[in-house]
Amino acid sequence: MTVAPPGGKEGTGGRPVPASGWLGWVTSTDHKRIGLLTVGTSLVLFVAVGTLALTMRAQLTQPEQDLVSTSLYNQLFTIHGSGMIYLVVTPFALGMGVYLVPLQIGAPGIAIPRLTLLGYWLYALGAVAMLAGFATPPGAHADGWFSYPPMADSVHSPGMGSDLWIVGVFLATTGSIIMGWAVLWTVLRRRTHGMTMLRLPVFCWSMIASCLMVIGAFPALLAALGLLAVGRADPSVFDSNVWNIGYQHLFWFYGHPVVYVMFFPYLAAVAEVLAVFSGRRFFGYKGTVLSLLVFAALSMSVWGHHMFATGQATNDYYSLTSITLLVPAGVEYFSMIGTIVGGRLRFGPPMLFALAFIPQFLIGGLTGIMVGTPVIDYHVTDSYFVVAHLHYVLFAGSAFGLFAAVYFWFPKVTGVSLGHRLGRLHFWLLVIGTNLTFLPMFALGYLGMPRRVSTYGPFEGFGWLNLLSSVGAAFLAGAMTVFAVNLLWTLRKRTLGRAEKAPDDPWGGHTLEWATSSPPPRLNFTPDHPVPPVTSFAPLLDLRQRREDEAAAAADGSGR
Repeated sequence: MTVAPPGGKEGTGGRPVPASGWLGWVTSTDHKRIGLLTVGTSLVLFVAVGTLALTMRAQLTQPEQDLVSTSLYNQLFTIHGSGMIYLVVTPFALGMGVYLVPLQIGAPGIAIPRLTLLGYWLYALGAVAMLAGFATPPGAHADGWFSYPPMADSVHSPGMGSDLWIVGVFLATTGSIIMGWAVLWTVLRRRTHGMTMLRLPVFCWSMIASCLMVIGAFPALLAALGLLAVGRADPSVFDSNVWNIGYQHLFWFYGHPVVYVMFFPYLAAVAEVLAVFSGRRFFGYKGTVLSLLVFAALSMSVWGHHMFATGQATNDYYSLTSITLLVPAGVEYFSMIGTIVGGRLRFGPPMLFALAFIPQFLIGGLTGIMVGTPVIDYHVTDSYFVVAHLHYVLFAGSAFGLFAAVYFWFPKVTGVSLGHRLGRLHFWLLVIGTNLTFLPMFALGYLGMPRRVSTYGPFEGFGWLNLLSSVGAAFLAGAMTVFAVNLLWTLRKRTLGRAEKAPDDPWGGHTLEWATSSPPPRLNFTPDHPVPPVTSFAPLLDLRQRREDEAAAAADGSGR
């Protein structure tokens, strides 16, 4: 959206100029601003809902603690899980797509920009609605991020907090669907000359797969929320187990693909970092592209493995489809390893986070296959083993990919680099904290500690493992503090003009966003920074190699 300046004056050529200041940000149709709004909002919410997790870990440090009541603990548990999935990891991934995809395909902007801006505002309003539940009696929603009926109906969960949760999730999910449509349509319709589908960067392919899942699976969540809203108005709806199980089918039809929406973009960010910091073309490009598409298709067929314990799922089918996911996952892992083997590795902060992503997410992936096996799932379902698995997927995996992306693309977005020393300190604190927090949870789950409990008895033997987890959570808090200091200090120095300007291409990038200035101009590319020829999925690497070959040929000719 553009507005004329005071007095009705217009910009050059009679075109209205964009509003300035905060109004310019919140009304801008520039995809870069919308992407940054989405990413920035999700980082602020990351801090907020992460603080809830720290409070829960403090409560569980020792047996029979009473730092918070059971009712408040359940609210913290629910909003932490809901916030991370609906408000942080998924929107951050889509925000990266909104910002980066037009740049990577050489487009001047995103398709349907006004709808994209609407998508952001629906997401932001959804976050406000969800968190507003804490201000209502008897408090925020407290039935888990999945909100199974009948426990989530108005009889068992009275109060506006649960209604606001439904509204918040509905708005945020609708916003995600709109942003997913915009990114997908941009890839399909706005590619630059020479950018065929098999010359798209790996990150763009990850966004295609993610957006297909957003469009295909996220409406099922909206249907489930609609059913839950009807049940809250008329609790007799959930007297029939058909509707209770039906809700679970709708929810998990969304609930499993969303895991890969929260994984693919971060996997692709790691792939981009590994290739650039290894000085090599990404290995196994076509196999990775195919694996992403197969993974996305299979993701729509495995939801029932979340329902083994209900007795209402076809165990053999869902177990088979779950185990089949190992095939495309294996292709992606071998491609990442093949990229770094034999490369000239540089160990800057983006590379450190990318390398740590590989083994840590592997733990989450392999334990996912375990809980996708009925015999094991019956033993560990609703235990801390599942909590550990989920966090090795979404924190030890996706969060490390998120930080690899932040350190990698920060110079392109802002024109300055985050501090490397603080970046390394952030990395090591995060590695220690992640594994110290979540590894003991596998043992807790195996020993029988149920999830969603606010306390436990001293005789149960869970105390020392919970203490380890809570010490690990303190390391995580320290890591996030270091990152926040690094981010805010760098931005402050940039504002004051004291930060050293980063080159347009500080890492030796392979994709088109590194060909333009940092930060990019309004329409991404200019006559001074044109879109270079696209000859593969790594056009800037091709361009450097051609120049090196030409220089070598010229030197050879002059030598003769």
